[in-house]
Amino acid sequence: MAIFPSHNRKLRSLPYLVLAGLFLCSTTKASDLFEHAFSDTYARYALPGMAVAIIEDGEVVYQRTEGELAVGTGQHINPDTLFKIASNTKAMTAAVLARLVDQGKLEWNDPVTKYLPQFRMNDPWVTRNMQVRDLLIHNSGLGLGAGDLMLWPEPNDFTRQDIVAGLQHLKPTHGFRSHYAYDNLLYVVAGEVAAAAGGAPYDVLVRKELFEPLGMTRCQVGEWNREKVGNVAQPHMRTAAGNVPIREDGAIVPDITSMAAGGIRCSLNDMLTWMRMWLSPERQPAWLGAEQRRAVWTAHMPMPVSARMREWDNSHFSAYGYGWRLSDVDGVWKVAHTGTLAGMYSSVILLPDRKVGIVILINGEGEDARSVLGEVLTKHYTAPTQKVSVAHYAEAIAREDAAIPAQKRKPDTSARRPATGTELAGQTGRYRDPWFGEVALCMKDDGVRFQSARSPMLAGRVMKVGDRWLVDWDDDSVDAEPWLAFHPATAGTPPRMTLSHVDPDADFSYDYADLDFQRTGGCD
Repeated sequence: MAIFPSHNRKLRSLPYLVLAGLFLCSTTKASDLFEHAFSDTYARYALPGMAVAIIEDGEVVYQRTEGELAVGTGQHINPDTLFKIASNTKAMTAAVLARLVDQGKLEWNDPVTKYLPQFRMNDPWVTRNMQVRDLLIHNSGLGLGAGDLMLWPEPNDFTRQDIVAGLQHLKPTHGFRSHYAYDNLLYVVAGEVAAAAGGAPYDVLVRKELFEPLGMTRCQVGEWNREKVGNVAQPHMRTAAGNVPIREDGAIVPDITSMAAGGIRCSLNDMLTWMRMWLSPERQPAWLGAEQRRAVWTAHMPMPVSARMREWDNSHFSAYGYGWRLSDVDGVWKVAHTGTLAGMYSSVILLPDRKVGIVILINGEGEDARSVLGEVLTKHYTAPTQKVSVAHYAEAIAREDAAIPAQKRKPDTSARRPATGTELAGQTGRYRDPWFGEVALCMKDDGVRFQSARSPMLAGRVMKVGDRWLVDWDDDSVDAEPWLAFHPATAGTPPRMTLSHVDPDADFSYDYADLDFQRTGGCD
């Protein structure tokens, strides 16, 4: 960070000792604010681990790590610890495509079918007109998180080819290019387009186009050896007994289907390198041309401005670029994204006109922690006189939660009991959905069980609650239970089964609404 800003002649004329004293005082106050915000967030949300860093003018002005890779191991998080960055991967996928555009290997307005002739959407017109750029800006007409059950929970046996094939069975909820709705599947398709245009698998391209030229030496993509790489944070869920590791990595971390949408892992130091490249392009002038830098940060798809954005940030616009969200905070331009996976949360916040970058990495249930800490750190730069705190925003979230109408709250299902084979005698059997595949609803031991053929973690006992049925998943980390509804046969259509969220606020990636199972036969 420059001590003598070139645009401030008055400061430059001050005696050196006076100016040095002012700088030291300002830096100390900022550091104290950052420290308090980190400590308050870490304690308030009882996190298993967190890593945070801030840069100004390319220089690190704050960095801190706390916690363990996995609770109880005694292995501490440090700036080289790998975290799942989840959907912050999307900006990296977009950057790979931007590099290929720079190299003349594709154009943003090329049809997707030029690279993937087998690509199909539900509407043939949309198939023909879907361009590479459309894959990145959530304007496809699909509903929120459509088809995400082919990606999560992991592990499952859906492939990227299954994603491309399954899209044609997902029915749109809006017109093409008429509405913003966040999706992940089309980023998987974008990764396959990059592979076709770049002449190498997606993970090879990411290493070649991003990690190697930028020096992001710890980042991992594709299949890799956890024991050889080392220092890898594990996700956690919060229980009555405290934070518990979930879905821990084996010795070999596999190449996952969701790689281009949310499968990259990076360290705090890597993310600092990533932010520097965007905030100070003069550091890597040959890496990406000015035209493509502008394209990535152009507002391509309008997004709604939420009540929270209006109240907290005085925001007036919100839009999606290529892998980035764009908005204004107190009149300051903000380029940012978040990442969310089971037990892993990330946030990257850039204020390009201030050359400020903030990164937050958490290996636990950290949605609210990420929100309040990111807000406090951002406000230091956009509204420094407001004197906000972690407690201020935590209490604001609590008020939001308290104001949720009763019909949008999770219902009380504590009176549940196991369903009997007699009660579901007319509904048990095998069912099939065109994109998700087969599930079995069959008697096993002393109850009825739901079991997906292709997503092993979607397995559980069917329970009765009043006159309704739900699935109690075996794995507690699968935290969105579904209602089951059965529909009798009609002329030409066999009996059907549909699913819906028990909790209206459940993660949208549990994409129950797009499932439509038809009964194909009885149980073995």
